[in-house]
Amino acid sequence: MNNEVKVFRAKRDMSQDELSKLIGVSRQTIIAIEKKKYNPSLKLAYKIAKVFAVNVEEVFPNEVSLQD
Repeated sequence: MNNEVKVFRAKRDMSQDELSKLIGVSRQTIIAIEKKKYNPSLKLAYKIAKVFAVNVEEVFPNEVSLQD
């Protein structure tokens, strides 16, 4: 799943550790999300978006294909 977590963290000069503490997960979870090795639950995705004060779709852009 594509995500912009690293970009939003960089804009706010926030470390992986700081973000992990704010949303209640391990730093390793943030690393895995940023490397696209772990897809967060919807609840976790909303927590991340809330930290950055944006819509969840901005952090986790939809990859819907319109091909038949």
